[in-house]
Amino acid sequence: MARTPHDKYKLAAELGDLLPEHLDPFHEEESSPVPENLDMLCRLHICPACAVQAEAEDVRLRAIAELENVKKRLKREQEENARFATEGVLGDLLPSLDTLDRAIEYGNKNEACKVVIQGVEMTRKLLLDALKLHGLEARGECGEAFNPELHEAVGFDSRDDLDEGLVCVIVQRGYMLKDRLLRPAKVLINKKA
Repeated sequence: MARTPHDKYKLAAELGDLLPEHLDPFHEEESSPVPENLDMLCRLHICPACAVQAEAEDVRLRAIAELENVKKRLKREQEENARFATEGVLGDLLPSLDTLDRAIEYGNKNEACKVVIQGVEMTRKLLLDALKLHGLEARGECGEAFNPELHEAVGFDSRDDLDEGLVCVIVQRGYMLKDRLLRPAKVLINKKA
């Protein structure tokens, strides 16, 4: 049962003369110092076997434990927020990387674009290097085993040079931010005909 402030005054009134003036809530002196041996005085005036003391000690211990749990949770949340603070910005940059990848892919098919494609490749490399400093890493390569935690299968293809069940085409590259998957790689899985 929870105690109210009224219960404290009621208990103090019942104890009457047992409380010293500096502990009496009805005592009017304003600047009464709190003695250093307050704990001992409380134990003398409240029976050690009394349920009130046991309940108060239980409430105190629970409050301390709850405070420690809140501190730990807040620290953990703060560390998590600091680790992944850049997630939104990096996620917004992924379409730009996809566009650079497509430009390189289609530009390599045209001989006249070779010089421009070199510039696009250098730009992509600089952008990826900068993003790696913040924990972003590209995922998804042809020939690796399909992993549903890292890949999203969007279809099948058939290649004789790869075993069945391996990734044979990267439709869209996936990315990890530190140890968190930011976006799965969209891939085609090799299936023997």
